[in-house]
Amino acid sequence: MEEHYCCFYSKMLSRLSIGSFILSLVVVLVVRVLYVMYQCGKPFPKGASRSFTTLIVLGSGGHTAEMLSLLSVLRMDRFTPRFYIAAATDNMSLHKARCFEDSLADKPAVKEASLQFTQIYRSREVGQSYVTSVWTTILATIHALWLMIRIRPQVILCNGPGTCIPLCVIAFLFKVLGIRWSSIFYVESVARVKKLSLSGLLLYKLRLADQFFVQWPQLQKKYPRAHYVGCLM
Repeated sequence: MEEHYCCFYSKMLSRLSIGSFILSLVVVLVVRVLYVMYQCGKPFPKGASRSFTTLIVLGSGGHTAEMLSLLSVLRMDRFTPRFYIAAATDNMSLHKARCFEDSLADKPAVKEASLQFTQIYRSREVGQSYVTSVWTTILATIHALWLMIRIRPQVILCNGPGTCIPLCVIAFLFKVLGIRWSSIFYVESVARVKKLSLSGLLLYKLRLADQFFVQWPQLQKKYPRAHYVGCLM
């Protein structure tokens, strides 16, 4: 009888220990997420590096043209090395990015090793069935994870293509886990006048972006955490 009670109490203690450990882990994780969300959007410290490893997400349908227009007014020496990423089926965007880099006034100062152009799998192609998209989404997520581990960007620039979502989610998880702090800057497309794109809405609602910019004042009124910067095109 005593052996039965001892066995019962030992099991209870074991379960309580496991439960306490899981609860402590959840509390630490929640605190860490809140800390990351609080720190997001704060400027880089004064002792920060003069240049930042930068991931630039390109996309079809005008996203690439807008992104290159934005890059043209930035101090590119502060954003190096640069990694351009586009969807696996979007060769035109990478071609435009290469032409843009070739046209930079400080081209002689740009080392070839500081520029990389790569592609990422799409989660779902236009017209693809939802059944097969489950597999492609898993594949795209794994590929995005591998790219983020390889590049480890300090800055991510994006403006709407769906390919930015897995990259930004992984970047946020890296912040929470203390692997790498990547500042995400999202600029909503100028074509979005009254409401955000799906990508923009996800990043805004989930508070994944450090800085969120819109190009129309009515959008800023509707989404008060966004910053109105006027039309960049």
